[in-house]
Amino acid sequence: MLPLYPITEVRRTGISRRRPGSRLRPVIPLNTLAGPGRARIASPLVTSPSPSPSAPTLRTDRLLLDRYTPADEEAFVALFQDTRVSRWMGDGTTSEAEDRALFGRVFSKVYARDLFDVWAVRQDGRLVGHAEIKRTDEVDGHEIIYALAPEVWGRGLGLELAAAIVTHGFDTLGLTEVHATVAEPNRASLALLERLGFAHVRDITEDDGSTTRVLTRTRS
Repeated sequence: MLPLYPITEVRRTGISRRRPGSRLRPVIPLNTLAGPGRARIASPLVTSPSPSPSAPTLRTDRLLLDRYTPADEEAFVALFQDTRVSRWMGDGTTSEAEDRALFGRVFSKVYARDLFDVWAVRQDGRLVGHAEIKRTDEVDGHEIIYALAPEVWGRGLGLELAAAIVTHGFDTLGLTEVHATVAEPNRASLALLERLGFAHVRDITEDDGSTTRVLTRTRS
């Protein structure tokens, strides 16, 4: 997700991790993956499975979204350990061991149980981000989550990535609305979502007093 592109908030991947005020983080809820922006923590095990049994491969002009493989572990951990990304995800940066456990839950929980769609985001064969779409209690609907590595910020890839997830939600999952949650200070992601037609619908006051904005786009 521009200098503030993290996993919309990548909650730690429903992996989702959530940190007050920071939405836009990979999300594999903590309890879902075992145990996971500032993105709210959306919990995959607690949320309804995605209408699709497995994440289909998606392509944009420059990106490929496909399923993670075991070989992606080091790049996944590096993404989530980068404080420029993790500041906007879930509960912020966690230990390397926790991120490795989170990666394992992508396979043992999310993919094994077909809980929702989770993708590795690749450019020219290299993992450069993370993406999800899943139902969460926070928005009472399907939320998009995405994050990009800092080295690819500022190239318009965040817009390309978010648009692909939204299109998947409408055209493949048959949704009438998709939602996103973003920390109020994350102006870049807020501006990106506005360009995609999302409208601010309400705010959530986090436990630390920070504000998370809830945005919604309705299918036209």
